Amino acid sequence: MEYNHVRETDPEVADALVGEVERQRETLAMIASENHVSRAVLEAQGSTLTNKYAEGYPDARYYGGCECADTVEQLAIDRATELWGAEYVNVQPHSGSQANMGVYLAALDPGDKILSLDLTHGGHLSHGHPKNFAGQVYEVEQYEVDSETGYIDYEALAAHATEFEPDMIVSGYSAYPRQVEWERIQEIATSVDAYHLADIAHITGLVAAGEHPSPVGVADFVTGSTHKTIRAGRGGIIMSTEEHADAIDSAIIPGMQGGPLMHNIAGKAVGFKEALQPEFEEYAAQVVANASALGERLAEHGLSLVSGGTDTHLVLVDLRDSHPDTTGKKVEGALEDVGIVLNANTVPGETRSPFVASGIRAGTPALTTRGFDTTAIEQVADCIARVVDSPDDADVKDDVAEDVQALCAEHPLYE
Repeated sequence: MEYNHVRETDPEVADALVGEVERQRETLAMIASENHVSRAVLEAQGSTLTNKYAEGYPDARYYGGCECADTVEQLAIDRATELWGAEYVNVQPHSGSQANMGVYLAALDPGDKILSLDLTHGGHLSHGHPKNFAGQVYEVEQYEVDSETGYIDYEALAAHATEFEPDMIVSGYSAYPRQVEWERIQEIATSVDAYHLADIAHITGLVAAGEHPSPVGVADFVTGSTHKTIRAGRGGIIMSTEEHADAIDSAIIPGMQGGPLMHNIAGKAVGFKEALQPEFEEYAAQVVANASALGERLAEHGLSLVSGGTDTHLVLVDLRDSHPDTTGKKVEGALEDVGIVLNANTVPGETRSPFVASGIRAGTPALTTRGFDTTAIEQVADCIARVVDSPDDADVKDDVAEDVQALCAEHPLYE
């Protein structure tokens, strides 16, 4: 990946692009929302479809010349329908957050009530944080996980819903390591005459592969990202029943977007086809196995895991028990110094600023794409634990950095 055409026009950008390829090759990507797409998806997303305006939907565009765009978008829709078993799919949202916005616009009026998980307990900004559009347009209250167990307290959620009487309950989370009981939340939503939006942004691929129960056919609306565990390039997706199809279509265009990013939709189509192959189920199973191995090994090193472990692709470490004076941000920086890239994260009962945080979140999708198995993941966990124990020790960091480079060399990326 030399980006020669870019270099002829803009050497500075070319240097940054080449530098990013090398950074990804020489570091271990453990941010739970990141992955490595195939060269086929990269080609599709960098295709001449970036030139094409295609406002509207297949066979119903506002502009001419959309024959190829129609083919690509319909392929993406058909493949998504097969992957997740949804009656209706919209592949045009530019991100998972915009997919959520599309559902809100389709189902709610300004000032309506949303009940969602608190950000510091594993929720997401677009679920109603006061600095986000959702928190500014709608009346939002938030539920929490049990601070002792780290699990969602469904009885407390039901009581909160009865008291608050929301118009929509949001499930699906960005830092929750356990399986979600979609049917139970749907029962709660039905009991208070609320819609149920299940945001599977982090587990889209795990749901497609059967490694996590599916909310499709259970929740009224399902949204997701297409670049975390599904490896179809950056973007969002909405799934529902035909009952809500017209409302969602109108919410996306003209409600919140103009022309769709057809090159991104091409990436989605290619990535969805890859996910329909038998190998993808093996990949998703390995993602979960690797996360479990990561959590178990970190626990052996004395680190506390929120909820005691994981059922998904991520582990959430609470540093307060084992390293009370060490912040998540400090650990994040020390690990990046040695080539392990993850993020500081708030934990249930957080007492620090989210910009500092008391925990770290680590995911296994990208490393699994590179071919890491549980044995290699355990080596990574050993590296993480050594740095957590001695984030300021230059000798320790030098030794770990060498181990990280050896792991990168053993599992090459984009050769």
